[in-house]
Amino acid sequence: MTQFLMTRLPFASGLLLASLVLLGSSLAETDLDQTQSLAQQQYGSAAAQTVLAWRQLIHETHGASDLVMLNQVNTFFNRRMQFLPDMVVWGKEDYWATPLEFMGRGAGDCEDFSIAKYMTLQLMGMNKDKLRMIYVRAQTGPNTSVAHMVLGYYQQPTDAPLILDNLIGSVRPASQRTDLTPVYSFNDTGLWVGASTPTNADPTTRLSKWRDVLNRMHHEGISP
Repeated sequence: MTQFLMTRLPFASGLLLASLVLLGSSLAETDLDQTQSLAQQQYGSAAAQTVLAWRQLIHETHGASDLVMLNQVNTFFNRRMQFLPDMVVWGKEDYWATPLEFMGRGAGDCEDFSIAKYMTLQLMGMNKDKLRMIYVRAQTGPNTSVAHMVLGYYQQPTDAPLILDNLIGSVRPASQRTDLTPVYSFNDTGLWVGASTPTNADPTTRLSKWRDVLNRMHHEGISP
């Protein structure tokens, strides 16, 4: 990426700089340097430290088994990030944040959790075809439900997924999440209706918020 100049973090100690050097695996390190620098410039030292911890997680878990990656990523974001509505965080009704924006603010809603987990798992080396954001109706009472988004992991395209949910600490099979009714799901390349019916639609054409957040991620150095 060339749109942003790379700068050393003014708060960085020798230990921090050494840690950044150690993250130089097969990842697109220059891009993640850019993300780190933007975190400091736009959100401050606390956000930059969160991004550093995120980079260390990616480095340490890269190439692990799928189940290890799923659990590590789910735990990282569920424990570190606060669940708050968009109106509180962004002053808007429905804003899809990039992982950098999410970590920068330290808070977000269900879409932000799902997007951050989706992108992080890809940076760890997981095949994006195994991952879909799933828009669901979550049952909150006998006759009430709310719109919600979770991340689904599919070992095979026709398998029932494992569910990563910011409201629940553990990764669980969909069979244990009878409170969730899938409406549609999507990733970079596909769009599905209901539980698993594929469509021919381009998700970046049909879902403008998804297209916009992918574009902003690209300019922030996150392009797995």
